[in-house]
Amino acid sequence: MKTLAVTVRESGEGEQRWFCGGGLITWKATADDTGGVFLLFEDQMDAGKVTPMHLHPTTDETFYLLEGDILLDVDGEQRSLGAGGVAVIPRGVPHAFMVTSPVVRMLCFQTPGNNEAFYRLASEPVIAGGPAAAVDFGRIRAAAEQTGAIEILGPPPF
Repeated sequence: MKTLAVTVRESGEGEQRWFCGGGLITWKATADDTGGVFLLFEDQMDAGKVTPMHLHPTTDETFYLLEGDILLDVDGEQRSLGAGGVAVIPRGVPHAFMVTSPVVRMLCFQTPGNNEAFYRLASEPVIAGGPAAAVDFGRIRAAAEQTGAIEILGPPPF
């Protein structure tokens, strides 16, 4: 068993990547940091960002909203979720969301931490002063197929 080091990251600390589905990801605890037990990242997104209907076959996903609002569709049921709200989505459950406020900041907690490769393949490092990566759903689909982390079921239901 690997002995883990303590991981402490302040607000604004952590590797940042432009997700090709839209948004800025800041890694708070990587799979390497946690021995694969979980993955935790902050996701900052702008109004109108949507995800396709999808599921995670081997990972449970929890959203905790720090700021803003989303409309969440979980297995065909739509609910609004605002700052301070939480959604726990077990593996295998179809879901999607749409950002309905000007900006959203949320923590995404995935257990186990086995989907990090998907997010790395579907994102670009942030370059200081550089532009955000372009939205590229083809790249998202390719990363999903390559890693098996996400199964895309269809377009956004909104």
